Amino acid sequence: MDTEENARKKEEWIERMKREGKLTRNPTEDHKFGLKTLQNNTRRNILITLGSGKKSYEEIKEEFNLNSSMANFHLSMLEDALYIEKEEKEGTAYYSPTPRGEGFLENVEMKK
Repeated sequence: MDTEENARKKEEWIERMKREGKLTRNPTEDHKFGLKTLQNNTRRNILITLGSGKKSYEEIKEEFNLNSSMANFHLSMLEDALYIEKEEKEGTAYYSPTPRGEGFLENVEMKK
C-alpha cells in the first residue's frame, strides 16, 4: 500500500471507531491500556502473527496452543485496545490488525 492509501485507510478506521463508540478513553488511559495489553508475550505474538495476514479463531488457538477461554481473553483484550479487529465470514471469525496494530508492528516491532 502506498502512503496516501495508508493515510486514507487510517482516517476511515478512526472515523468508524468514533461512530461505533470505541474511541472513548482519554489518551492517557488509552496508552496505559495499550501498554498493559502488549506487555503480555502471547498477545504481542498474536499481533505479530496477524501482521502477515488475517487468521481464523481456530488457527490462532492452534498456533498458540490456547483453549477457548484463553483465546477469547487474549483476542478480546487486543480488540478492546483496538490493535486487532474481528470479521465474521460464513460463520467463521477472522482477525486482522487495525491501523493502530499495523502502526505498532511498523514502529515498534520492526525496529527491534
